[in-house]
Amino acid sequence: MSTPPTHSLKLWIDADACPAAIKDVLFRVAERRRITTTLVANQSIAIPRSKYVERVTVRDGADVADRAIVELMQPGDVVITGDIPLAALVVEKTGVALSPRGELYDENNVHERLASRNLMEQFRSAGMETSGPKPLNQRDVQEFSNQLDRLLTRLLRK
Repeated sequence: MSTPPTHSLKLWIDADACPAAIKDVLFRVAERRRITTTLVANQSIAIPRSKYVERVTVRDGADVADRAIVELMQPGDVVITGDIPLAALVVEKTGVALSPRGELYDENNVHERLASRNLMEQFRSAGMETSGPKPLNQRDVQEFSNQLDRLLTRLLRK
């Protein structure tokens, strides 16, 4: 006889900077897949009425929402974030991090992405002009949706 799982997969959203189009995808996925989805932000965020969608509002401050996500998440949970340092902490805690553009962060690539991010930060601190990410477009939203679907299908089979 096998023991029941002690933890169900949850989705955590770094919601302060998460684009509305990505939140909409996540709300639909929460309902369709019946996955608890929690938005964590420094401000109150509107969410649909759903038994699968909830929010956690944290106090203002640098990285407060990030720390809350890392503290609340469990190994195997999925965190949606464009924040590379948060993605590295999620992977370190054996969670899965996915960017709003559909980039999957894992132990093989997150440290390389973190190093690149830190280098760009040094350039900006030295006064060098750098370009930010291009605006999110419909193709990015579709790539995110496809990657999320593949990821959840794989994780929920386990």
